Amino acid sequence: MVKSISGCKCNAISSKNGTLMWERDAFPFVKAKTCTDMSWIKEGELSLLEKISANILKAGPMPKHVAFIMDGNRRFARKKNMERQEGHMQGFNKLAETLRWCKHLNIPEVTVYAFSIENFKRTKDEVDGLMELAKQKFERLLEEHENLEKHGVCVRVLGDLNMLPLDLQQLIAKAVFTTRNHNKCFVNVCFAYTSRYEITNAVREMAWGVEQGLIKGSDVSEALLSECLYSNNSPNPDLLIRTSGEVRLSDFLLWQTSHSCLVFQSVLWPEYSFWNLCEAILQYQLNHKSIQKARDLHREHQALQQLEADRACVVELLQHHGNGKPVESQRRQEALLHYTACREERVRDFLEALKHKRDSFFSDLCSESLLA
Repeated sequence: MVKSISGCKCNAISSKNGTLMWERDAFPFVKAKTCTDMSWIKEGELSLLEKISANILKAGPMPKHVAFIMDGNRRFARKKNMERQEGHMQGFNKLAETLRWCKHLNIPEVTVYAFSIENFKRTKDEVDGLMELAKQKFERLLEEHENLEKHGVCVRVLGDLNMLPLDLQQLIAKAVFTTRNHNKCFVNVCFAYTSRYEITNAVREMAWGVEQGLIKGSDVSEALLSECLYSNNSPNPDLLIRTSGEVRLSDFLLWQTSHSCLVFQSVLWPEYSFWNLCEAILQYQLNHKSIQKARDLHREHQALQQLEADRACVVELLQHHGNGKPVESQRRQEALLHYTACREERVRDFLEALKHKRDSFFSDLCSESLLA
């Protein structure tokens, strides 16, 4: 895991000793564009300076999946002497703008921490306000279905939707169901989510698979747990960004970011700029080789662990059926290949059943909303 802590507002590019650098406040005349509506899709091109910067960045390794902890909405509201709800509204507008920047930077997948399970502990007025804002967001998303189809945007919502009001659950289900076949870019919204809850739920899903006879207890592994997470349709984030100066993950994607570049920036989320994003991407590029090496080593270690587990199961089976007698090497190898093929088939069937169960949850919610 590579960790980068940075807080400067980067507004330009310079070269120092042949190294690409971002200068602080070098272009004060470049102002961030503001967004005043509730649209998820922001149209418009980058400025000339932004295009030049984007092209320079794209010459290097680019993250394919960026995760954001959008922190600082309430502090921004206090700073601007506005209501908390307005701060959250400005935060959503910034998300839409950030998605536009990611599109121009060829970043196809974004995951955002929209609402933690811990947020339910806030005041009733604030929680109710956030639920109402979420309803407005997803209603607007459904209104934009043609635009979402045009850009190929697939929206996924990760978390325990049962914790949410039924009408919001139904809106989310419609949004997920409507965009499920889009495949150009992906927006994952973590709502009623914490990583510990996600991991616990994944363990429950595997236990369900064992109870149903779909898999064996010996099939449970680190790789299988990853496939049971809410985020199982996505690659792990390459880059995780947290705003507001807080240096912690707040129970967000703990499993998925063990080999990601972490960048902590002091800017409040509603004030986030294109240049802040460029700075974070540059930090990722500077650490890309070490991140990739760590991921490759982890994959090799995971494959070796699985092979050793399969061998142990085969030895146990052969000893049981052979009454403890020695087994020829060739027979052991044949048995290992057969066992591995059977395990992989069991796992495929289990994951297909799990997908069907999750898809049915969303389709049932959609059907209920039509009948209401």
